[in-house]
Amino acid sequence: MRKIAISTEYITLGQLLKLAGCVDTGGEVKRFLRERRVTVNGLPEERRGRKLYPGDAVDAEGCGRFMVERG
Repeated sequence: MRKIAISTEYITLGQLLKLAGCVDTGGEVKRFLRERRVTVNGLPEERRGRKLYPGDAVDAEGCGRFMVERG
């Protein structure tokens, strides 16, 4: 599981997917979420604006598993 460090209170799912290298641009996030299974803390998620806080775990099909942590 790869750790994604943030210095703000939260990060959106779309921002995390860009930081993790799953997508190159924000415009690709919608398609990524529509075409691949993404879970947050084990539950399916399709909202690119979903707020993620330290301790949240994201599993993005074909890209990897990530843990949000305070950086």
